[in-house]
Amino acid sequence: MSSDTAKPWAGRFTQATDAFVEAFTASVDFDQRLAPYDIQGSLAHARMLHKVGVLTEAECKSIVDGLEAIAVEIERGDFFWSVELEDVHMNIEARLTDRIGIAGKKLHTGRSRNDQVATDVRLYLRAEIDAIVAELDRLRQALLDLAEREADTIMPGFTHLQVAQPVTFGHHMMAWFEMLCRDRERLLDCRKRVNVMPLGAAALAGTPYPLDRDYTAELLGFERPSYNSLDAVSDRDFAIEFTAAASLIAVHLSRFSEELVLWTSAQFAFIDLPDRFCTGSSIMPQKKNPDVPELVRGKTGRVVGHLMSLIVLMKSQPLAYNKDNQEDKEPLFDTVDTIKNCLRAFADMMPHVQPKRERMYEAAKQGFATATDLADYLVRKGVAFRDAHEIVGKAVRLGVESSRDLAEISLAELQAISPSIGEDVYGVLTLEGSVAARDILGGTAPNQVRAAIARARG
Repeated sequence: MSSDTAKPWAGRFTQATDAFVEAFTASVDFDQRLAPYDIQGSLAHARMLHKVGVLTEAECKSIVDGLEAIAVEIERGDFFWSVELEDVHMNIEARLTDRIGIAGKKLHTGRSRNDQVATDVRLYLRAEIDAIVAELDRLRQALLDLAEREADTIMPGFTHLQVAQPVTFGHHMMAWFEMLCRDRERLLDCRKRVNVMPLGAAALAGTPYPLDRDYTAELLGFERPSYNSLDAVSDRDFAIEFTAAASLIAVHLSRFSEELVLWTSAQFAFIDLPDRFCTGSSIMPQKKNPDVPELVRGKTGRVVGHLMSLIVLMKSQPLAYNKDNQEDKEPLFDTVDTIKNCLRAFADMMPHVQPKRERMYEAAKQGFATATDLADYLVRKGVAFRDAHEIVGKAVRLGVESSRDLAEISLAELQAISPSIGEDVYGVLTLEGSVAARDILGGTAPNQVRAAIARARG
């Protein structure tokens, strides 16, 4: 092999890599997105090597200037990525050596591609978590605004997809908000474990060079260096943990999507979505399809699939680094892209959702949504709850047989079922009375919804 085409590890080998194997084992097609973080890590490593006396000041300056120039090339799209050089790290190192000569070869002192890639992925994921949290915050803000606007809007609440009790649309939006708050907490907690620096672990055993790992960690904004070199280069728990958190975000967005899809149907007709977030049919001119929620719902499968992929990837690996770990990046990258795009779509769409208040109100009057209120009324009159439950069941049966809501049944008919019922019963059988009665922390009463919004806004 000539010096122009030899691999950086070619000294041990007498044959060039098979062309298919070269393409099969290369990762540069997808890991080049790590380039900014690879350069960031190399800049810190070079400055640390100078601090501990491994590089001269001139060598360090040459490396730093060269890396910064390469960063500009990559940003402009002028950088040539070579499959022969396998990955993002060797492409950048080879280009650096081309630019500055022998000093470029000294940059790899005290590190391996094993700790280098682990560091790059952590830097990348830390930045992406911050970007995802920003999109989560945009969506959370949209839900708060929508909840505040619709704090008094009454709609049916469901269990088993059957009308259960009346709630407010604002209360429903705040339920989604709570899910996203947990998602945010999980991401920030995950970030703590992402923010540990493997650089300096080298291949697996550390290095004999007097590296100042605390200094490098400080330059890169890591909380601390890793404490065990074997674990540092082989750990992908942080990627699995992120993908697990992302899977829960996807599941939550899928649940939101399912409700939006139902609510836009003619059978529900609870809301209207802006035209720009919907599409039509090529054959049915009347159609307005909620494609954004449907696609978000569909993308949940790929995110959860990536979680399974990463778990299975790691389940049988011995210490320390193995080539298997090259397979961590595509699932991780796609998870990041998918979640970020889904959150962006929802954050853009939700401020423009238009509730159909009258339709929701009429739907809440169906299905005897205030039956529980009647039971609670009887309990306050001294009737045991189980007896009250039976009384209300009889009243509901009367309503079903006569196609009337509870509030439409006459007082005489209700008193025939239970003499404990008085004229004041109709105050609790209205939808407004029902939601107002749930005036307890976490309840659906409009003033409780507004209090929840105020707490969230802090």
